[in-house]
Amino acid sequence: MVMDVHGRDLRYFVAVAEELHFTRAAERLYVSQPALSKQIRALERQLGVVLFDRDRQGVRLTPVGTALLPHARAVLAAGEEAWAVVRGAKEAASSTLVVGMSTSPGRGGLLPAIRSRFTEAHPGARLKLRQVGWEDPTAGLADGTSDVAFVWLPLAGSERYRWVVVATEPRLVALPETHPLAGRESVDFAELLDEPFLALPAATPELRDHWLALDARDGRPPVVGAEIASTDETYEALVDGLGVCLVAAGNAPLLTRGGVVTLPVHGLTPTRFALAWRADDTRGLVRAYAKAAAETRS
Repeated sequence: MVMDVHGRDLRYFVAVAEELHFTRAAERLYVSQPALSKQIRALERQLGVVLFDRDRQGVRLTPVGTALLPHARAVLAAGEEAWAVVRGAKEAASSTLVVGMSTSPGRGGLLPAIRSRFTEAHPGARLKLRQVGWEDPTAGLADGTSDVAFVWLPLAGSERYRWVVVATEPRLVALPETHPLAGRESVDFAELLDEPFLALPAATPELRDHWLALDARDGRPPVVGAEIASTDETYEALVDGLGVCLVAAGNAPLLTRGGVVTLPVHGLTPTRFALAWRADDTRGLVRAYAKAAAETRS
């Protein structure tokens, strides 16, 4: 015969079994001691067994109570897990995830592919794309205006974030088409050391140094021809001959609109494009989007 025992009854039983004291168990459950005793006796009558021996020496589990305890704990744990799943599903169905970016991820449909995987798992969730200026290398993660963000590594304050690399690409050099090197098939980075470079804002030192390729200069300081803070500014500075700049292969089409060419560069390590989130953000939607990005990485 299947007994219709409520979760509340099992919680009451487990509390008394763990405390072996009705008053302490009642305090733990925020109920009165008489009400708890009444409920335990009702449970015993329903089951047709004695769960506790009660005498002047205290409260002890009977053999039946001892046998029931691990199963009661398992049922309660399963119930908590089920409610957590329900809460997560409810959150996903009614939540919006803000995705920050400084430039479009592009790269052969990377963003639509991630969206497709994410929405398949969370059809009720809404994605909101947010464009962030180059002055913020975290694309909105640092100030909390983005929940996840597409960023370039290295990331400032890296200990605060987690990420998954979605693309690893060579760094090309972008040149005005009138530049003496523009007709070449490729160049060595050593040939560019004396060239004026376009630099990111000084407020983003990690990325500024990366795109100036300080790691390949052997301590030789770069010549900065101008600072740039957007794709349009970069294009205009290149056309005006203010300098050259390094660009990820996937972003080259953003600059080669006419008057600008890009060339492979020997002697540089690749650059990494990543989907990042705050390390202390454990929300289900954030984890789900990160999972979709990991499964879609190129």
